[in-house]
Amino acid sequence: MLTAHKIKILQSLDKKKFRQKYNLFLVEGNKTIKEIPTSHYLINEIYSLNPSELSLGNINATEISASELKKISFLQHPKDSVAVCEMREELLQKEAGVQLILDGIQDPGNLGTIIRLADWFGISQIICSEDTADFYNPKVIQASMGSFLRMNIVYQNLENYLAENNQPIIGTDMDGTSFYDYEFPDNFNLVLGNEGNGIRPEIENLLTDKITIPRFGKSKATESLNVAMSAGIILGQIFNKK
Repeated sequence: MLTAHKIKILQSLDKKKFRQKYNLFLVEGNKTIKEIPTSHYLINEIYSLNPSELSLGNINATEISASELKKISFLQHPKDSVAVCEMREELLQKEAGVQLILDGIQDPGNLGTIIRLADWFGISQIICSEDTADFYNPKVIQASMGSFLRMNIVYQNLENYLAENNQPIIGTDMDGTSFYDYEFPDNFNLVLGNEGNGIRPEIENLLTDKITIPRFGKSKATESLNVAMSAGIILGQIFNKK
């Protein structure tokens, strides 16, 4: 049975300051939880409606009731299990291939979807600005559908990082070259900007090239695309040419 104190701690992990205080975050759902042992993350404890459904070697799950699960879950309709995991130290890897640079992405759902897209296309590292949404946010973890386990995500001062980076820096811009005509290099940084304001000026000044997704609709009424949608379209074109 979960104690009131434990429930309070787990509920507090909805907020970044408490995730950092306890160095813990939650992962929900048996499917994703079963993948954790093969990743770099460590499971602290598991609470499950049916522990027998989880086979994780020497990691035991504590059986809880549906009402207890609802108290510690961040989902409107809680799943079967919740794993309490330890946050890992950020380690910047040497850039190679295509690397995503996220400049001020605020919506957790967008960040989670971009992480999932990066995993799908075989991108191993995402560099986030310091004001990008926290990827340990429960909504990001849920939207990534387990892809966060295979992604190296690091938060940096982007201006300093990109100024010292030797790879081409390609950014999305409404006035850029059509990405259908652009010849993407083998190794480069792809910068995606904030949902409302795009790429900030100091980062835009560091771009070596600008690309855009051309509009074909006659009305031209749609002003822009969702950043996660744009990422999917651009990555599809990039890897179609590889």
